[in-house]
Amino acid sequence: MARVARFRRPTTDNRGSRLLRLLRARLPGVRNLPRAVRHTYRGRRTAPTLALIRPPRRPFCSALGLIAVTLLGGWLGLLVIGGIHAPVGPMDTRMALRPSLTGGTRINVSPLGDLELRSHYAPVRLDVDVDRLDPVRAQELVDHPDRFAGLQAEVTDDVTRSAADLALHSCVAVASGATALGLAVYRRPRRALAAGGLALTLLGASGAAAYATWNPDSVLEPKFSGLLSSAPSVVGNARNIVSEFNVYQKELARLVTNVTKLYDATSTLPTYQPDPTTIRVLHVSDIHLNPGSWRIIESLVKQYRINVIIDTGDTMDHGSAAENPFLDPVSTLGAPYVWVRGNHDSRTTQKYLTGLEHVTVLDDGRAATVAGLRIAGVGDPQFTPDRSVVPAGDPAERTAGGRLADSLRTQRLAGTPVDIALAHNPAAATEADGLAPLALAGHVHHRERTMLPQGTRLMIEGSTGGGGLRAVQNTKPEQVQASVLYLDRKTKRLQAWDEITLGGLGLSRAEVSRHLPRENQPGASPSPTGSHGPAPGASGTPSHSPG
Repeated sequence: MARVARFRRPTTDNRGSRLLRLLRARLPGVRNLPRAVRHTYRGRRTAPTLALIRPPRRPFCSALGLIAVTLLGGWLGLLVIGGIHAPVGPMDTRMALRPSLTGGTRINVSPLGDLELRSHYAPVRLDVDVDRLDPVRAQELVDHPDRFAGLQAEVTDDVTRSAADLALHSCVAVASGATALGLAVYRRPRRALAAGGLALTLLGASGAAAYATWNPDSVLEPKFSGLLSSAPSVVGNARNIVSEFNVYQKELARLVTNVTKLYDATSTLPTYQPDPTTIRVLHVSDIHLNPGSWRIIESLVKQYRINVIIDTGDTMDHGSAAENPFLDPVSTLGAPYVWVRGNHDSRTTQKYLTGLEHVTVLDDGRAATVAGLRIAGVGDPQFTPDRSVVPAGDPAERTAGGRLADSLRTQRLAGTPVDIALAHNPAAATEADGLAPLALAGHVHHRERTMLPQGTRLMIEGSTGGGGLRAVQNTKPEQVQASVLYLDRKTKRLQAWDEITLGGLGLSRAEVSRHLPRENQPGASPSPTGSHGPAPGASGTPSHSPG
């Protein structure tokens, strides 16, 4: 038994005990291994399974989120603290930059309305609100009209100083707004500061784009929205546009002057003072039996001191004899009325109008001199309300236009050239190309302005009746449109025109947009008198559809 016990192998417990004693003896050495060795050991360990399937980071989404926070924060900053109060001449104004897709400048002249200028193309728009007219400064100008001469320099200095203040204030506003919103969203100062820096960069780029696209001549073609009766007084007259609207700061001073005078006359707004050297033509078309049109036309005649009204047809809807009394107000509108037949006007309608006072009916190329203008016209060869007759289409219109062209040639050979050619359908009016400087038409119920290949300017008017009484059947009423054309009294050439647009039946919004022919714009060389050649780059053919 003793021999057996002598040769017994050590048990597992004994081997574990020896290994444990050995590790304990060597543990201080393991603990004292260099840190680099331990780091290498840890780096070789297998990562947990959850770490292996962690989704990757998305820098694109992160950048997109930062841009969204920057834009929203910058917009909020401009909205809350971006505006400044600045005196401009006798007026106290509030200026601010606002995000915009088209840029430009909007001047709010309360209670007159808005004056919009295409001054620049950038993602920011300049808003100027006229808060009030300082009574002391305004009274000084009214009592001493000679001080208006120095108003130009004063307004220029005020605007320059205010623009610098607005730029600095806007930088602070967008940076503060973007940084504050970035801190609220990310809760990390670094990301918030990045949003503020990006906002400043975007504002600087927008300012550079506005500077690069700055158009000082934008004041020549403003769009006025608000009280129709005050628009011409703020915009100015055709003579001043052609001869004086050549320097931006001068026009800014003129605007301030006009607004000052308007505020001074609070009880009665001043009426438009016409230039005696211009002939003012009111172009209307497609009234379509809308009785409200007569009141609009009468108001425009008084306000603009119209010399002659030209109606390019479709005054009626069905052309029946029962509709004839609708035409009676034509004789009392305050200006001579020149009319050509449309496809909704019958021969009965034409005969009735021929018997009215102050009305000149033109057909078959007949020419007449009205208000110093030589005008020729042709009636529409089709009468579409008559369903028993198959419409002849554009070939018949071009044939009628050919008769008009023959008459224009005859008038020219006789030494009495025609100033304005009239037709209802544009297809007929285009036949007058090269034979008259100006051709007027309607029919399509929307405006088109085209310089034809041979140099005739074709002006197609929209519906002055807003599509007529049938427009109430539509979900959205048609706009009421008319135009005032300014022609030189000596040359009979078009100087400028105002496009007047009302919101339609039941709506009260009004817009007046002024436009200049290319040859009358600053820097352009005027074409010789009597030249009918086409303006460079202004050729084209109108598109139209039956109405």
